[in-house]
Amino acid sequence: MGFFAFKPVMIPQAPSSIRLALESPDPPLQLVETPDNPIPSRPTVMKIETEDGRSLRAARWAPTARRERGTVCILQGRAEFIEKYFETIADLRRRGFAVVAFDWRGQGLSDRAVGDPYKGHVRSFSEYRLDLEAIRANVLEPYMPTPHFGLAHSMGGGIALAEARDGRLPFERLVATTPMIALCLIKSPKVAAATALALRLLGGGTSYVPTGGATSVAKKPFAGNPLTSDSLRYARNAAAAAALGHGAIGDPTVAWMDSAFRLMRRFADPRFPREIRTPTLIVAAGADPICATPAIERFAARLKAGHAIVLPGARHEILMERDEIREEFFAAFDAFIPGTPDAGFGSAVEELEGGVMDAAVAGGAD
Repeated sequence: MGFFAFKPVMIPQAPSSIRLALESPDPPLQLVETPDNPIPSRPTVMKIETEDGRSLRAARWAPTARRERGTVCILQGRAEFIEKYFETIADLRRRGFAVVAFDWRGQGLSDRAVGDPYKGHVRSFSEYRLDLEAIRANVLEPYMPTPHFGLAHSMGGGIALAEARDGRLPFERLVATTPMIALCLIKSPKVAAATALALRLLGGGTSYVPTGGATSVAKKPFAGNPLTSDSLRYARNAAAAAALGHGAIGDPTVAWMDSAFRLMRRFADPRFPREIRTPTLIVAAGADPICATPAIERFAARLKAGHAIVLPGARHEILMERDEIREEFFAAFDAFIPGTPDAGFGSAVEELEGGVMDAAVAGGAD
């Protein structure tokens, strides 16, 4: 099937305070703003071509602090989009970081490989490698100040860890929040994996997973949601998803799910984490109903250049959580990124552990 040709996002009866930031009339070069989610100032929005001909929407920002500390590249999770990270982008810029954000193929306002724009589809997770390589070659290296760091969430964390293991990750350090090491929202992962493979072999690779549909998880009711305990940020992201239209995708396809299980089987090999050489901080959520925190902790314990912390009470989307949880996260982030070139990884770990403890005490934790 051909690529989905994007048309300008039309927002019926949108309030006048919603606007589009454009670098050119080309539809992929849009950032969508809502009243509670303003576009960070002075973005440069770019259309990036991958080696296999896909178009990605990317954006970059300069820091707002005087002291420049390098660049943070955000690797979003499945079904996410640049707009969800506007608050985090502003937080990073105030810390002195330039920021790069982009939409993976098959989501946001990047290209689709199937006709239904709401399907989260890739044939193989190896395609995401081409996306990251395109961002490295066309954004990070030509435009962004060094050193380069990665901030990866969920699926993005899984992709980043796999790239680090294969020696392809273009970052000096990596922070991964609730990475997709293993899933806990599926009661029988082995049965689900076998089902996905069987359906794919029967020609159903581009179909939604069983019981799946076009509704974005961001548009579902707040009550009982697995993403965050912060109702205001949840509502903000729901409004952003509604404004983005088909950029906020629904459930994944069978091929995506089959590929995800293949990746997670790699993580189950005890040798995998030992072969990662990129200094890595993994931040897991104590109340995550999507990714399995115990599996994340076991994986992180085997890292030679890595460490994990667990934030009690946090659901899956740590960066979209309540202020006190985000403060604990940034205490760890600030201690670990950018790091001290002449200090060992152990020094950074001791510093970040102290920072998280200080934040927890300040927040009233025992």
